[in-house]
Amino acid sequence: MDTTIFTANDVVSCNGSKKYTTSDSNPIQGSVSTSVISSSEATLGRHLARRLVQVGITDVFSVPGDFNLTLLDHLIAEPGLNLIGCCNELNAGYAADGYARSRGVGACVVTFTVGGLSILNAIAGAYSENLPLICIVGGPNSNDYGTNRILHHTIGLPDFSQELRCFQTVTCFQAVVNNLEDAHELIDTAISTALKESKPVYISIGCNLPGLPHPTFSRDPVPFVLNPRLSNQMGLEAAVEAAAEFLNKAVKPVLVGGPKLRVANANDAFVELADASGYAYAVMPSAKGQVPEHHPHFIGTYWGAVSTAFCAEIVESADAYLFAGPIFNDYSSVGYSLLLKKEKAIMVQPDRVVIANGPAFGCVLMKDFLKALAKRLKHNNTAYENYHRIFVPDGHPLEAEPKEPLRVNVLFKHIQNMLSAETAVIAETGDSWFNCQKLKLPKGCGYEFQMQYGSIGWSVGATLGYAQAVPEKRVLAFIGDGSFQVTAQDVSTMLRCGQKTIIFLINNGGYTIEVEIHDGPYNVIKNWNYTGLIDAIHNGEGKCWTTKVFCEEELIEAIKTATEAKKDSLCFIEVIVHKDDTSKELLEWGSRVSAANSRPPNPQ
Repeated sequence: MDTTIFTANDVVSCNGSKKYTTSDSNPIQGSVSTSVISSSEATLGRHLARRLVQVGITDVFSVPGDFNLTLLDHLIAEPGLNLIGCCNELNAGYAADGYARSRGVGACVVTFTVGGLSILNAIAGAYSENLPLICIVGGPNSNDYGTNRILHHTIGLPDFSQELRCFQTVTCFQAVVNNLEDAHELIDTAISTALKESKPVYISIGCNLPGLPHPTFSRDPVPFVLNPRLSNQMGLEAAVEAAAEFLNKAVKPVLVGGPKLRVANANDAFVELADASGYAYAVMPSAKGQVPEHHPHFIGTYWGAVSTAFCAEIVESADAYLFAGPIFNDYSSVGYSLLLKKEKAIMVQPDRVVIANGPAFGCVLMKDFLKALAKRLKHNNTAYENYHRIFVPDGHPLEAEPKEPLRVNVLFKHIQNMLSAETAVIAETGDSWFNCQKLKLPKGCGYEFQMQYGSIGWSVGATLGYAQAVPEKRVLAFIGDGSFQVTAQDVSTMLRCGQKTIIFLINNGGYTIEVEIHDGPYNVIKNWNYTGLIDAIHNGEGKCWTTKVFCEEELIEAIKTATEAKKDSLCFIEVIVHKDDTSKELLEWGSRVSAANSRPPNPQ
């Protein structure tokens, strides 16, 4: 059996790239030598810090509180670890989320209950997006457990389990460390479980424990050894046989990639299948950026009625479609309006394959299945030829009159020209979802958004974390004014970290995505002087440049400045657009989601 060994440079990557090594033998059996650690460093806090570095984490996002201060001292003391203080716990969690999307794993540290419950929303989002996050909480003094004492930062009861119970529903493992005897085991189990399950974990560490030594911390920790999941070989062969028979008799089959390609580490296998089969392939909206868009058989984003041009027609008219890692919710299905038929579909989940109305095959890993299936399919490019036959290139926005108020479609025409392998796109919940979906990503360009959870404000923290994880890329963040008001403070943390992100703040006066679902006065927000706010946050410390743009001429000049004279600065470009200037896709999507939300109760 292969084992996966995690060292300081080896970590599972969520973007599908291989950042791990395998060995046919167990490395613990005499093959790994560990050095003795001095007693001053053989503490619980330093052990945790070394473990974080070992799995590839070099930055931890935190908010200090009295229960975690000693722990923070020990994290700071670790040479390979950089502690980044955030303005609030929610943004610290979002930053760890963005970091994990690039690095493969992220970590955050907060204080007991007031910090834990503040970060909970971000952890729930990471859980929904299958991101391995290590959420560390500084807990009560170990002597207070089991007493009848009431502590501050709690709800005033002697029961300290409220925070733990809240985290149980949004993490895959919870470790409460209140003694040294099992601390080593609990910490290691939590971190390895996060990596294996690709989900967040919760670690609470008593505030009096981080500085204490213990014999189990006296040597450098042995690298993690994770036994990989294996496919049931008989099930794999049967699934491939049935799928090949199903697809080889189809006339115009297609492939569609879904968001769970990431957690299955099957991005490369999906492209290998597309290469071998000749099938046209699309992605679901939440999988954008997971597979290359420069591939010759890529036909766009499949999102039902709001798909990119001519994509839905090809997918929904196919006589067979293979969906790899799909999530069908009310948003991705445009209010449950997709024109798909179960009897035409092969659904491939990370460890399960279902063909049409049956049969189903469990314990079959997606990556193994796609690789094996690639060797069994007949080449068939009929669907792509049909796409190529009907395809009409995108039109261009109407030319703007001199000094005409800027339109959103004109904005994104210029954004398209900014994209390269040295950039990454972060799209906030809202109309940016739809406008950024239409961007054509060049090879190597990153792309992230949070579709399943859709928490407004996510992008500010996520931009902070993503940019910190890949400093060689320049992040382009597209954030609506309503979302920005939720989490704006941590632009200051970006400045403290010397990041060079370009933030496009799209100011249209409200929650536009919600207007298109159901309008009301609650969707109008108080306008801010956003550039003035960022200038105040900047306060002369760090490199920062801000501007407002009202027309295309000003936009062109702003982009030129941001990419040339201010290329080493954080740039904040406030884009003023009309409140009703939305993408046509949002108009269609909003009406369909509204219809789904307003369905009357079923008759009793």
